[in-house]
Amino acid sequence: MGLKYGRGVIVDEMYEATFHIRGDVPYADATADGAARVELWCNEHCDLLHVRGDATDAVREAVDAAVGVADVVERGTEAVVVTEDCLRPHTEGNVEGYLERHDCLLLPPLRYEDGGKLVRVLTLDAGNLAAFYEDVRASFDVTVREKREVDAVPQAGASIASAAPDLSDRQTEAIRAAWADGYYDVPRRTTTTELAAAMGVDRRTFEEHLRLAEEKVVGALVDHV
Repeated sequence: MGLKYGRGVIVDEMYEATFHIRGDVPYADATADGAARVELWCNEHCDLLHVRGDATDAVREAVDAAVGVADVVERGTEAVVVTEDCLRPHTEGNVEGYLERHDCLLLPPLRYEDGGKLVRVLTLDAGNLAAFYEDVRASFDVTVREKREVDAVPQAGASIASAAPDLSDRQTEAIRAAWADGYYDVPRRTTTTELAAAMGVDRRTFEEHLRLAEEKVVGALVDHV
């Protein structure tokens, strides 16, 4: 059975493509050469950025120069940045304008990596993707990373809770303690011996709880990576 949308048209497929856009793109220099990756969610009045990599300071400086930084939470080579203003009014050639012209939808978040912007686009007409591509590449250097037909809403915006595995109380306690105490930091800030002592179990028992928790978490999320 097809999918009916606002114009009364029945379709059986949707079309998704991922484009890497380079040129006059914000945060391009800070993400060049794979030094950092940024995921951006726009909240109209501000942006929420998740920054990963060895160049988080460079990204933070670029964000501060573009829109200002309101708050930052850092952990190792990752940071969550809340901006003082939304990036969109401060830039020209925003992807949203191209999307609107060609009846395409953005699948958030926007990603900045390898010196450009990575955009996931969804539409109900394959011709719209081609028109979007031709329009954008008139002003930018555009590479098509992926293009496919889909018969269900892509999972990029799905709730993490829906993918959360069923952990026992001890497994939950073990993996939460390992994360909170820096076991996954690089370099590690704690050991399984120390975590086991704090949990009141021997090291081998703790490691078994942690290994099972890790296996369940990775198994639940690997298809979304």
